[in-house]
Amino acid sequence: MWLLFLLVACSAAVLSCALLCRAAVAAARATSGPAPQPPPGTVPETAAVGRRGPGLTLYEMAYLSGGPHRLADVVLVLMAQQRRLLLADTGWATVVDPVGKDAVERATLSAIGPEGQRRIPAIRDALTGDDAVREVADRLVTDGLALPVAVRPGVAGAVRLVRAAALLVLPAAAASYWTAPDGADGGLLLAWFSLPLILTLGTWAVARFELHPYSDWATTAGERQLPGNGHSPTTAATPASLITLALRGPAALTDPALRAALHSSGA
Repeated sequence: MWLLFLLVACSAAVLSCALLCRAAVAAARATSGPAPQPPPGTVPETAAVGRRGPGLTLYEMAYLSGGPHRLADVVLVLMAQQRRLLLADTGWATVVDPVGKDAVERATLSAIGPEGQRRIPAIRDALTGDDAVREVADRLVTDGLALPVAVRPGVAGAVRLVRAAALLVLPAAAASYWTAPDGADGGLLLAWFSLPLILTLGTWAVARFELHPYSDWATTAGERQLPGNGHSPTTAATPASLITLALRGPAALTDPALRAALHSSGA
């Protein structure tokens, strides 16, 4: 019986480490080479909100930090703070001012629909596939700041699998020890389990040193563009609360009403 537990532990370790290596190589290939620069003097429409650093907008920061759902949360809170949307703590969004200032805001209003009210999760899902959000994502991929769809989920998901495999080794070793036949060498048995444990912990340590911070959305270059990595965290045009939301998600909101609205909707 103990051989079965050893086989499970070794299989999980090898598979998870192989997936992490594959994700790291795919991400490196996708982001290799210099990123093309936009023509001088051109500014995309979605850059009108919260331009920060060389070429990053508030929407782009949100996408790099948490993907299209984070971007949706940012535009909803932005419009709510400007009293153009009402976000209820029950998870509903209601239109107050039906005029969008940029393509993403207009897409948000379209996602809410002509009735002027819709659940926030449905708005998030609708924005994920909207052309305005895809334009933000495509621009980041073109500039080498975001991972292409082909390599997502990427390193972050693979690292989670390696951690889970490392944790799996411990109960598998304990189960093998207790189910081993009488007279079996317990030390030798546990030594076999040290192999998958060393493999997973070693791979995890290398990933921590070489690949951290892990992201399913941003490349290494994209991570460097985010505030806190050499760029100023605030500007006069963008409230600090929106920057914090873009970088850290709804849990970082200090407004309890907005935090309740996004959390009650499954953020």
